Amino acid sequence: MPKYLIDVNLPYYFSLWNTDEYIHQTGIDPLAKDKVIWEYARENNLTIITKDSDFSNRILFKEPPPKVIHIKIGNVSMNEFHQLINACWKEVISISESHKLVNVYKDRIEGIK
Repeated sequence: MPKYLIDVNLPYYFSLWNTDEYIHQTGIDPLAKDKVIWEYARENNLTIITKDSDFSNRILFKEPPPKVIHIKIGNVSMNEFHQLINACWKEVISISESHKLVNVYKDRIEGIK
């Protein structure tokens, strides 16, 4: 069963997320509103991976599930995106296990309980 739901605003084709642990929003409903995605993730105990601040703002006032991984690296090339995420992903997942929100920046990772 998947553990992570990748928001529609993130790349569909990314080898790191090409396993059974990850599903992309386009596989559920590419036009779904944030509320629908939130509920789907909550009901299925998935962590939402997103660039959308709406999800990280919402989790600050809620208790998981879902948890949220917010990628806040700004506009970068796809190559730079892949390099940055590949370099830190193991640490991001580790922090996510004990935090409801993980913010991923170019130069640091921040966990919020």
